[in-house]
Amino acid sequence: MARPLRIEFPGAVYHVTSRGNARQKVFRDDEDRETFLTILAGVVARFGWRCHAYCLMDNHFHLLIETPQPNLSRGMRQLNGVYTQRFNRRHRKTGHLFQGRFKAILVEKDSYLLELARYIVLNPVRAKMVKTPERYAWSSYRPTLGLAPMPPALTPDWILGQFAAARPAARKRYAEFVHAGTGHASPWKQLKGQVLLGSEAFIEKMAPKLKESSATAEIPKRQRLLHRPALEALLAGARTKAARNKAMARAYLTHGYTLAEIGRATGLHYATISRIIKAMEKIS
Repeated sequence: MARPLRIEFPGAVYHVTSRGNARQKVFRDDEDRETFLTILAGVVARFGWRCHAYCLMDNHFHLLIETPQPNLSRGMRQLNGVYTQRFNRRHRKTGHLFQGRFKAILVEKDSYLLELARYIVLNPVRAKMVKTPERYAWSSYRPTLGLAPMPPALTPDWILGQFAAARPAARKRYAEFVHAGTGHASPWKQLKGQVLLGSEAFIEKMAPKLKESSATAEIPKRQRLLHRPALEALLAGARTKAARNKAMARAYLTHGYTLAEIGRATGLHYATISRIIKAMEKIS
């Protein structure tokens, strides 16, 4: 199986998740959760990360991490590796605890960090584990509000600073913001190529980094072609049948769009598109 794309650069922000192997629990009790947060604090300090939000569920965790240095993979190897050792030793187990590599979504900070911070702490509510986020002890919500001691790993300053300069007012507005998100649509509907969450300008800005990474054969095709122009843009200037045919051939041969995708955009049957592209190949 192809590995997920890793884009690392100074100042990158990620939504990170790791799930238990074969859906097993990675946190069996509160002692496991305390151990994980202690290890996370050490990783944050060692690698200079900023942890904006977190949530520990039973069989997975969510982190919202900012990396001033391009070191996400190194830090996650440390975090998951050390925690696995501690977990296995305590529970007298061997082997893998987590399911493959961690998953990381690259996030545009100004546009999506707040929305993801809300999404993360509402996980226990969506899972019907609690009725309100205040009742869940293992997310960043309570310490961000001042309802629990601040874990060394957590840095909520940026999030609270988006609501007010004074901490009491910021916490009140943050709580209102989180509660208002109950029932909202998932932000993952806006995900591009499985790895990017941001505006069109952000996607365009990331294009050079995606192109640099695309030389790696392990990268899935969907991610490798993320920087390609939109299909609608490729077809938009086609005023004549000949121009349309040329645009379809370019979309298929150069930019990797499928016959089905081109068919949905043009209203043509995929077999018709295939014949047109073959004819265009003979001409060129």
